[in-house]
Amino acid sequence: MRSLYGKFLSFTTGIMLTSTVIAFLVVNTYYHQQLKGQNDAKNMSIALTMADYIETEEPADLEKYFKTQAATGYKLFVVNEDLKATKYGAPFRVENLRTASVDQVLDGRPYHGMRDLKTETFMTGFFSDELANTVGVPFTYNGETYALFMRPDIKLLFTEVHYLLGGMVVVMAIVSLLSMLIVAKKLIEPITKLTTAAKKVGDEKFTGSLDINRRDEIGQLAQSFQRMTEKLSENDRVRKEFISDVSHDFQSPLLNIKGYANLLMDSGLPERERKNYARVIQSETERLSSLTKQLLLLTSLDQLESPLKQMKFRLDEQLKEVIRKQRWLLEEKQMSLVMEVDEVEMVGDPAFLEKVWENLLSNALKYTRMGGEIEVRLTESADELKVIFRDNGAGIAEEHLRRLFDRFYRVDHSRTQQVEGTGLGLSIVHQVVKLHGGSVKVESEEEVGTTFTVTLPKL
Repeated sequence: MRSLYGKFLSFTTGIMLTSTVIAFLVVNTYYHQQLKGQNDAKNMSIALTMADYIETEEPADLEKYFKTQAATGYKLFVVNEDLKATKYGAPFRVENLRTASVDQVLDGRPYHGMRDLKTETFMTGFFSDELANTVGVPFTYNGETYALFMRPDIKLLFTEVHYLLGGMVVVMAIVSLLSMLIVAKKLIEPITKLTTAAKKVGDEKFTGSLDINRRDEIGQLAQSFQRMTEKLSENDRVRKEFISDVSHDFQSPLLNIKGYANLLMDSGLPERERKNYARVIQSETERLSSLTKQLLLLTSLDQLESPLKQMKFRLDEQLKEVIRKQRWLLEEKQMSLVMEVDEVEMVGDPAFLEKVWENLLSNALKYTRMGGEIEVRLTESADELKVIFRDNGAGIAEEHLRRLFDRFYRVDHSRTQQVEGTGLGLSIVHQVVKLHGGSVKVESEEEVGTTFTVTLPKL
């Protein structure tokens, strides 16, 4: 598998080469379409000037004159009437001048080889060092007719300025390429770190932080990835704690059931003890049943984005019905109940909200002593509803309040020794209220009591 850096290097090189070819084709096309005729006319004017000077001034040494002109930057090809050719200046790369073209000039007609040069895709006409790519004019010297073919010597036309400009372009290209490679390395480095971190996350290793401090899109990606890793780490911790807690909560009653079932197999067991053991097995079975139902309820709340079946119902009547079902326990513990509820209609899922009131009332009943007091209030304002459950029971220490709604979290052993719970009730309360767009607040003081306040939006 090719690395991203290798691909970037290949793409960069490919783009530079492609742009060079495209630029060459554009320049070549422009030369043939626009500049070729102008170049031909300019050189034709120079050739005519040379011919006019020869015919007018009649220099004593014609060969010396041609050598002087060649030294100034021209390639000359001179042919007399006997078709004897003489070359001045650097040789042509290709001598492909046709005899017909020579005869044409000797007959007095100029030759426009630059203008009529055939277009070639990968050869710029200006640099085509061919004898055919010249201009030709006739001239007369000492009564004899000659044909003069001329083109500029490209090598001599390149001055120090041209070399400086060419060198500057080359240096710019090299520096640009190296700079792009360095920038690419810097851009890819955090992606490499992200890839390494992603592999660790794939192996369930959520520790460590990304050392990527950027404010661009990659920096935002790194921050999002870091938040995701932290969330996954927290979820992994909760999942492992959940599995551990579920295993413990199932294992304890199952061991009790197994142990007491073995005791019941003793045929000599007195009837009284047999009934006591059976009651323990029944109690542990009910505990397992309650735990299973609450786990199923939490699973349905977790898996469904909108598990609510909302409808309009009387909230005050629902609260009264929940209290009526628990009235026997109030009488058994000789507890008093203060209930102040307004007539309130709300829109929500009555089945789930009933679980909220049942859990809050159940908690108040569990942790309030014999002869204690429970208060239930329902109030309505312009935009919200408040349901308050207050007791004067054992209370909760401040350090436990933060985790009170965590699954399987129990406050301490002293409370669970009285009544064994599942540690899921308040988690259900919190999640159901949250799904209804509300909130739960708890206030508590040890040996004074606890107050749960559920706030729901009025729809």
